[in-house]
This record gives sequence, C-alpha cells and structure tokens, in this order.
Amino acid sequence: MGPAVPSDSQESFTTMSTPHTFEYKVVTFRESLIGDALDSDKLEKVLNKHAEDGWALKAITAADVKGRIGPGAVEGLLLTLERPRL
Repeated sequence: MGPAVPSDSQESFTTMSTPHTFEYKVVTFRESLIGDALDSDKLEKVLNKHAEDGWALKAITAADVKGRIGPGAVEGLLLTLERPRL
C-alpha cells in the first residue's frame, strides 16, 4: 500500500491546472535629457497609475528609447506590465 495522499491535494491540483490567460502592455519610461538620476517618484506614479487598472509590473528593461528631439535615442526603461485577461 502506498503513502496516503491528503484529500485536499486533488483540489489543489485541479485549481493549479486551470489555465490563466494574461495580457501584456509595454510602457516606455524615458529619462530626462538633463541630469542622469532616475526620477523614482515619477516612475512610482506611472506604476501606480497602471496598477489602478489592474496591471502588475512583470519586468523592467533598460533600453535606448527614441527621444522627442532629433533622431537619436536616450536612455530609458521599458516597463512590461501584466494582468489577467477578462
């Protein structure tokens, strides 16, 4: 006779096997051309604004993003957000 399996393990397996569908959004967070310090207050406001709509931060990636002035790029962040699809 094998080891006893708790009765709730089947329920956990059933719950865990339910597929979840997510949707993603990528937001560009561009740094100012003046100074080199990250504006953490501004970043926090952006994240909280999206959180109000159910978005959760999945990843932050440093990248060169197109600036508003001229053809060059400036340092910035790509914020990847995730939420369950309704």
